[in-house]
Amino acid sequence: MTFAELGLSAKVLAAVEAAGYKSPTPIQAQAIPHVLARKDIVGIAQTGTGKTASFVLPMLSLLEKGRARARMPRTLILEPTRELAAQVEQNFAIYGQNHKLTVALLIGGVSFAEQDKKLDRGADVLIATPGRLLDHVERGKLLLTGVEILVIDEADRMLDMGFIPDIERICKLVPFTRQTLFFSATMPPEIEKLTGQFLHNPVHVQVARQATAAETVRQVLVSAPSFPKDKRAVLRGEIRRARNLTTAIIFCNRKRDVSVVYNSLKRHGFNAGALHGDLDQRERMATLAKFRAGEINLLVASDVAARGLDIPAVSHVFNYDVPTHAEDYVHRIGRTGRAGREGDAVTIVTPEDKRHLAAIEAMLGRPIPRRDTEPDDTALGAEDVAEDGDSRGRRASRNRKGAGRGRGAQHEGRSDRRGQEASTGAVESRKAPSQRSAARRPRADEEPDEPVVGLGGHVPDFLLRPVRKLNRED
Repeated sequence: MTFAELGLSAKVLAAVEAAGYKSPTPIQAQAIPHVLARKDIVGIAQTGTGKTASFVLPMLSLLEKGRARARMPRTLILEPTRELAAQVEQNFAIYGQNHKLTVALLIGGVSFAEQDKKLDRGADVLIATPGRLLDHVERGKLLLTGVEILVIDEADRMLDMGFIPDIERICKLVPFTRQTLFFSATMPPEIEKLTGQFLHNPVHVQVARQATAAETVRQVLVSAPSFPKDKRAVLRGEIRRARNLTTAIIFCNRKRDVSVVYNSLKRHGFNAGALHGDLDQRERMATLAKFRAGEINLLVASDVAARGLDIPAVSHVFNYDVPTHAEDYVHRIGRTGRAGREGDAVTIVTPEDKRHLAAIEAMLGRPIPRRDTEPDDTALGAEDVAEDGDSRGRRASRNRKGAGRGRGAQHEGRSDRRGQEASTGAVESRKAPSQRSAARRPRADEEPDEPVVGLGGHVPDFLLRPVRKLNRED
């Protein structure tokens, strides 16, 4: 089958040919005719199979007639992350090169002023994250009564991770007669039930079993100790021994760990970048641009990069942490092995990951192969201890200090900060934690400290003032 057989317009076919695509993927071949027929759709396919083009190409054909009015877009595409929204905008630039359509991107971390200018001129296509979209609506800068097509991309994440109230609000703002398209790599049954309130007699398009990974991705598990510094050593060893590694994404569950792993890799000479939700939007986009251009070949990221990002040259995915949601595993490893290419997905497993790993293997329907690994022995000493600060030691230290600090010690600290720098308590407060601990614990050959009476070694000044006895006449 060719794109010409799907009913797309001549302008769209010319853009597809210029982009170098010869034949549609299975999801495109099945979904595009239904979109052109103005039917609601639930589309499910593996990552990297061209779901974005499944709604972008027919949408361009449908939008060739008509023109948008100020602040009233004709189509609305909702994305869960800023990066995915920006990527869809790039798809419109590629496939819509022969159209004179206006595309507006509404995402957080960017000035409202520039977005308002585009809305005032009129936007045929509006690509947005739910939060920023509702901000514009509440400010009176946007009307959704002219929306003809509503696309909810990565539908399971949009509905399952706290977006349900926002989606419900947005669906009430768009016309009831709209066409609604849902696309995702996974659609659990409990989430699919929720689509009933957003779609009308939808056509289900499913080209692969739900929650399956592409056969072009070689999956493997490697074991690691629970200690962070040892786990990072295993990661470095896997990166150094990886075959044919060009670019790789390293996924962490927490934003804090993204920074720690990134700093560790940089310290050991790797060309790495970091991407997570707390970074400034400009910094996030600049890092992605460098990764796509090959200026950095390792990207340490949270799950903000797990969904929908199309970077075809990624050869490896490393799961530094086992994902807590089984569906996220499919999305993560789907960043490699895209468009028929082969890829490798390595997941580092600790003894604490048994439950999450069991859920992933149950979802896949088969166990993931395991192999032994050797950590990177180039730097297992003071650097790694320093970079995570020996978190267990920090927690123990905090507990000791918290347990030993009574009301008298707290009052002592406050008095010292108010200016009594010459007191014994002030000197103690300037010592390092280890010094203070050593001062409190005498060695076995020393005489024990004298018992503490009252407020200890420090008595507040007001208690030392002479007391004048008052006479009856006073």
